[in-house]
Amino acid sequence: MDAPITRAGRFLKQPGGYRAFVPLPLPPNPPIELTPEFVALLSRADQALGRLDGVSHTLPNPELFVAMYVRHEAVLSSQIEGTESTLEDLLEFELGKGHKEPPDVIEVVNYVNAMNYGLDRLRSLPLSLRLLREIHGKLLEGVRGGNRFPGEFRRSQNWIGPAHAPLSKATFVPPPVNEMHQALGDLEKFLHDNTHPPLIQAGLVHSQFETIHPFNDGNGRIGRLLITFLLVQRSVLHRPLLYLSLFLKRHRAEYYDRLMAVREGGDWEGWLRFFLRGTAEAAEEATGTAVAIVNMREKHRSLVQEKGLSTRGLRLLDLLFQRPILDVNLVKQNLEVTFVTAGRLVDQLRAMRLLKETTGQKRNRRYRYEPYLALFQEQGGRLSTASVQTTESVEESTSPQLKGHRRPDGRRRSARSARRT
Repeated sequence: MDAPITRAGRFLKQPGGYRAFVPLPLPPNPPIELTPEFVALLSRADQALGRLDGVSHTLPNPELFVAMYVRHEAVLSSQIEGTESTLEDLLEFELGKGHKEPPDVIEVVNYVNAMNYGLDRLRSLPLSLRLLREIHGKLLEGVRGGNRFPGEFRRSQNWIGPAHAPLSKATFVPPPVNEMHQALGDLEKFLHDNTHPPLIQAGLVHSQFETIHPFNDGNGRIGRLLITFLLVQRSVLHRPLLYLSLFLKRHRAEYYDRLMAVREGGDWEGWLRFFLRGTAEAAEEATGTAVAIVNMREKHRSLVQEKGLSTRGLRLLDLLFQRPILDVNLVKQNLEVTFVTAGRLVDQLRAMRLLKETTGQKRNRRYRYEPYLALFQEQGGRLSTASVQTTESVEESTSPQLKGHRRPDGRRRSARSARRT
């Protein structure tokens, strides 16, 4: 028997005996109830995003800092999906030259690439299903899930539930393929509807996308990228400085429960209150980080000048905001100096305790811009451990056998707590 219809849609019984959820088009009907509490949350989130965007315009060289914010969001969003790579792993991988490669760091690298690709494409192509497919192709290129139709919407039923459980025991079943395409068409129309406040639109779109679950893999990460792309398209943010995944990771259980409450009871207001609170907190933390970065840069520039270093010392300092883990060869290449000069500059910043050598070796040394990395470590981007911790082993499947995800090296991934994304 089919479940009663709610403001979000209904669970429909399928021939196989399971129930799949078919969402109604956005916006919700009846409309979102704008209580005083809700309006206050929306105002706080709007103001927080406005301050964050304003700070980005005051940065002396915004591109020095944006790359680090993007990396931070990439790591956090990927960790929600069960990857174990950390911010330090990503920075070490970017340095290259034989450094140890964690098995899933390529997934984080691809997230960075997908983010940058999408932001670049938004200059010429509006947010659309076509763009989502392109971004998905970048996200899954050459990684786990790369054989699961990257850049294409799914062609069969998928579901989320306990490992090795049959489809009939799934925790949540998205719409069947035919209904999925109808829901995606409706979602694309809503993406182009700018009559709603940007944050309300972003919150509704994210929840609806997670419910449709249109890809065989990567839905959670694409859904979180959608938030940034929509805010940029609506000119709420001009640079991707919001790392909302930090809030979602801290409140992972509530994140999934709020999404499920929309499907089961049409509780759009509960989800949106959670989303607005998260946006406000994330924007406030990101603004605090930006202010701290500006203050740190000025302090360290003054220190470099007081020590009588050449302009190359200041150039190295700017490089550190882009590449906070580096070696002498990277300094040599970017500053276009000799190896000896690059080594001397690094030693000078070490003497000032701005750089810390991390290998303990005499050759192939690497250095960390410790004060800068500490800012992101304090904001929750732990550099030493980064595993999803859960006692529940749950995985996403696209076949009746529910084979489950494995890492590129063949080892099974940590139990995924992202059971409903």
